[in-house]
Amino acid sequence: MKILIIGSGGREHALAWKSSQDSAVTKVYVCPGNAGTALEEKLENISLDLNNFVEIADFCKKEKIALVIIGPEQPLVMGMADFLQANDINAFGPSEAAAQLEGSKTFSKDFFIKYGIPTAGYAAFDSYDAALTHLNEIEYPTVVKADGLAAGKGVIICSSKEEAVNALDSIFKDQTFGEAGSSVVIEDFLEGEEASFIAVVSKDKIIPLATSQDHKAVGEGDVGLNTGGMGAYSPAPIVDEKIHQKIIDEVMTPTMHGLISEGSPYLGFLYAGLMIKDGEIKVLEFNCRFGDPETQPILLRLKSSLVELCLAAINDELESHEIEWTEKHSCGVVIASQGYPESYESNKLVSLPNNSESETKLFHAGTKLSNNEVLTSGGRVFCATALGDNLKEAQAKAYNLVDQVSFEGAFFRKDIGFKGIK
Repeated sequence: MKILIIGSGGREHALAWKSSQDSAVTKVYVCPGNAGTALEEKLENISLDLNNFVEIADFCKKEKIALVIIGPEQPLVMGMADFLQANDINAFGPSEAAAQLEGSKTFSKDFFIKYGIPTAGYAAFDSYDAALTHLNEIEYPTVVKADGLAAGKGVIICSSKEEAVNALDSIFKDQTFGEAGSSVVIEDFLEGEEASFIAVVSKDKIIPLATSQDHKAVGEGDVGLNTGGMGAYSPAPIVDEKIHQKIIDEVMTPTMHGLISEGSPYLGFLYAGLMIKDGEIKVLEFNCRFGDPETQPILLRLKSSLVELCLAAINDELESHEIEWTEKHSCGVVIASQGYPESYESNKLVSLPNNSESETKLFHAGTKLSNNEVLTSGGRVFCATALGDNLKEAQAKAYNLVDQVSFEGAFFRKDIGFKGIK
């Protein structure tokens, strides 16, 4: 069996690595992949135009690809899953219509209200002047979000009107997020603790994956600019059995049924970013794919086959499918380039560990191979991930792995997992 993974980040390295562990899988292609997927056994990077769905479909037919897992949000929002499925290729990922849950924050917020899904109060604007007027009428802190896809960095928490005006200037005038900032959502600031709830969904059937929490802020203590994520751990202690059921009943089930009634039933990973406080939950955002860096620690804990799970969802057999997890905890620490999430330099030579200890895995993200050397090529470069009997042990093993990786300008947070340990 041959598998194709679409994407180049740490999430895609983890998806490809886990897929390759299936005994029925002979080859995992990754498009375009990174240095980690180039060096991994059973994995092979390929270069195809991700905007050319015909080229991708032709490759799948030629190589008899049994399953395509689409990692990043952009191809999903562009309709890659629809095209491949229409060409009788097993593509795991939501339709273009369903992916609007992530593709447009205005769409998702309107969807939440329509189907009674708990979320923060909000207003949407495609005019700078109208948004500016709104800032005179609200309380602070507030949250300003670019409407479209901004690689996880389009969310700005503003403690004052001055900061909110600066956020509008950045989005509308400076076009920091490009087309993603052609409109904005301004919503109430929510207090509490964030958690990530990710599930495999097929129409009205769902298999929740292991719970997790990530650290989006660049600075220790969860302060500073939002990033795509500086680390994550699993399970999330805050998601107890009661909260877990509440998420299923109040968030996931009405979302699945709402999409069915809209004529766009969901297939793929569905990620709810949640704020939890005093036993109540509210949805911050939906992502239409596996989270990054949550994928890395979650898949390190998955004992059963990822490939069989995805095929069961495609074949509408989730109801009878079971998955198995290790009871161990996992922690993943992102190693980033100096300057991230703003400007940073690439092409830094990387020194890697010779042998990592058992129950640890260094997932590549922003790396490339050049003359058999590993160079940096992105803001988030690695995710050092480890298992432990408890979160503190997993954290210690992850940081031990971090210490064995070096490149000029490398930085990382030193407190990933602190909320779970606390």
